[in-house]
Amino acid sequence: MRKRPEAPSRDLAYAELEVRPLTPHIGAEVRGIDLSRPLADAQLEEVKRAFRDWMVLVFRDQVLSRADHKRLGAYFGELHVHPMHTTRSKDPAVLPVRTSRDSAYTAGEGWHTDVSCDEIPPLASMLYITETPECGGGDTLFADMYLAYELLSEPMQRMLEGLTAVHDGAIPYVGGYKSTPPPGGYPRNAHPVVTRHPETGRRVLFVNRGFTSHIPELTPRESTALLQMLYQHIESTPKLLCRVQWEPNTLTFWDNRCTQHHAVWDYYPHARIGERVSILGSERPSA
Repeated sequence: MRKRPEAPSRDLAYAELEVRPLTPHIGAEVRGIDLSRPLADAQLEEVKRAFRDWMVLVFRDQVLSRADHKRLGAYFGELHVHPMHTTRSKDPAVLPVRTSRDSAYTAGEGWHTDVSCDEIPPLASMLYITETPECGGGDTLFADMYLAYELLSEPMQRMLEGLTAVHDGAIPYVGGYKSTPPPGGYPRNAHPVVTRHPETGRRVLFVNRGFTSHIPELTPRESTALLQMLYQHIESTPKLLCRVQWEPNTLTFWDNRCTQHHAVWDYYPHARIGERVSILGSERPSA
């Protein structure tokens, strides 16, 4: 019998923050910090430690301006420009996330990793929600892609480690959102199916239903069958998941290199409104 992966051992002692885990593997609420104010060095170091440990950090009761939001993202790197920014926002670093009764879709309704089609996908994203549905709902699910890899059999792990997958921005942006591609089209890049997180060194399953089109080393039939198995593995394994319940003035910060997420649109005709900034990674995903 294969040994079941254990929850990593993590130090919950913080001097500047209070960290309350959402699950043993992924997600934590962070209290005792005001993100509208510049962060002291000690605060920033503890936020970074919590981010490495928990992958998804939830900060409640935060009253932020757009400048505050962007300043917070900039602590972690250069802000990412979304491929659809020309049709979504006058500020290229800010992606509006607004769903109402008049919306044809809600952004992120389906399992995905943000903009994995880019040559260098975002390191992380920060979504700040200011209005939540009156009826409740509108949660976001997050999946631990370290654990998704670790739960696969050893023969499957070995096979995947030699493969790449193509991530194509046209799949969601044209096929799902019906947008007009920019000159030259949306980004399309190949990344390893199994990557290594650049900070933790842990292996990550790096394919997602939202962007991944195929595995070029396999025949089309083999590629489709393998990808569908992996997607079902992610979507049907509850122990991979944490669930963030939004409240007004909540900011959630997630590591895009080792998670996937799914925005649940269960609140029609009510509205959920916010804005997202993402942080550009420093290198291509690597095995």
